[in-house]
Amino acid sequence: MANYVYVDNSNVWIEGMRVSAVAHGAAPDIYTAMQNHILDQSWRIDIGRLFEFAVGDDVGRAILYGSRPPENDSLWNRVKQVGFEVHVQDRTVANRERGVDEAIITDMLDDSHQLMDPATDEITLVAGDGGYMHPVTRLIQRGFKVDVVFWDQAARDLKDCCSNFISLRAEKRTGIIPWYRNTAHTCKCTLRLLCATAMRGSFDPVWHRSACILL
Repeated sequence: MANYVYVDNSNVWIEGMRVSAVAHGAAPDIYTAMQNHILDQSWRIDIGRLFEFAVGDDVGRAILYGSRPPENDSLWNRVKQVGFEVHVQDRTVANRERGVDEAIITDMLDDSHQLMDPATDEITLVAGDGGYMHPVTRLIQRGFKVDVVFWDQAARDLKDCCSNFISLRAEKRTGIIPWYRNTAHTCKCTLRLLCATAMRGSFDPVWHRSACILL
């Protein structure tokens, strides 16, 4: 059994900054943070632990999608070293991200036809936008198990249509993520496995491996 994983880098990072803002008192709740664009820009994520958490051992393919950084930016080299393939899109003239959702959907559907067997393989989508609902529904109708791994504020339609929704949210008091993916990728069980401490410091969009996955 192989796990095919598709990660929307910016989606995870931006929503993680909102979650961290709430956790550190900058906003009373996640909806206020979303409506008022409140972000904890010091928040970091360990891309290595994200790989361990979302991908596991039996990797069919693991791709992280994002926007093309400056030529001297080391982010994508670090991501590749962890084990992800990297798919980058050029940003618009207004410096906005474009085409990432479409690239994820295209690759996920193409791979499901060309590389996967619904009897033995599963798909993990690390993203939270409602636009993924229709392709996820189609994949499930074809017999695939499709898990969504994201923050709790993922689109309701996406959470409802997937095979399993696995929250990235850390338990605040213990600072521990209470989930892990077992080596067979058939279920997620509670286990105090991953430290979930945010690194705070000056703003830097690069995800540091010295920080842990979540809050």
